[in-house]
Amino acid sequence: MTSKLGRFAWGVLGYNVAVILWGAYVRATGSGAGCGGHWPLCNGEVLPRVSSVATAIEFSHRISSGVALLAVVGLAWWVWRAHPAGHPARKAAGFSVLFILTEAAVGAGLVLFALVADNASGARALFMGVHLMNTFALVASLTLTAWWTTGGAPIRLRGKPFAKVALLVAALGLLLVGTSGAVAALGDTLYPARSLADALQADLSPTSHVLIRLRFLHPAIAIVVAFALIALVRPLRAGLSGRGRLAATLVIALAVMQLAAGGLNVMLLAPVWMQMVHLLVADLLWIAFVAFGAGVAAQEA
Repeated sequence: MTSKLGRFAWGVLGYNVAVILWGAYVRATGSGAGCGGHWPLCNGEVLPRVSSVATAIEFSHRISSGVALLAVVGLAWWVWRAHPAGHPARKAAGFSVLFILTEAAVGAGLVLFALVADNASGARALFMGVHLMNTFALVASLTLTAWWTTGGAPIRLRGKPFAKVALLVAALGLLLVGTSGAVAALGDTLYPARSLADALQADLSPTSHVLIRLRFLHPAIAIVVAFALIALVRPLRAGLSGRGRLAATLVIALAVMQLAAGGLNVMLLAPVWMQMVHLLVADLLWIAFVAFGAGVAAQEA
């Protein structure tokens, strides 16, 4: 039976995924400058006068992010009280606090350096990639915290060379897909296409902005990584049971779903709602992969 702490840990993870999706909505609607160039204040005020939709969207994201920070800190405090020294959940919870603080720092940097709204610079693309990797690190830490507070066994990878290499390659592949996806989503937001034919022509044109030309790489990388991920997960799934085997099955299913969602996103010309669905599946795939990795790492050699 899952303890109250375990349910809270999974709940904090779910809430943070919701905050991540709302952050994507801020970017997709061009509302990142809704609070002007101020942070943590909004338009220079603690409680701003909501004079535009963009301000309402950006300010609500800041409020929800603040609640996420408090929830993660509260989770870490509870984990440290409930588990003895050396328990893996303690370390995972500590990293969760670290990465939510760096998440806030990256978000503040986007605002303070004006890397929001219509900014199409290389610096913004770089920040988006860094933001995505930090987000994935935060989600991984929260997933492991929840996994280990609900009975997950500690990691022991000695004597498992194939598992080590497979998990590392798969993790790097997913990070590459996520980073390229963040850049592609930025290109879709700043340079929306009028038709699929226009989008393909712009993607292949040497005169197009670099964000448009990079947009073409994401689907190619995603297809390669998805098939490689499935090929790596299948042999490792055989030795798993219980939650580990379920996580492996979810990784395979979500990888296929992500390919379908990505294809639909391209065909529909990346509407905001489809971008959020695509990101949600990506987050769920990453969570399932981290849980699968924890299950593999807990096996006896």
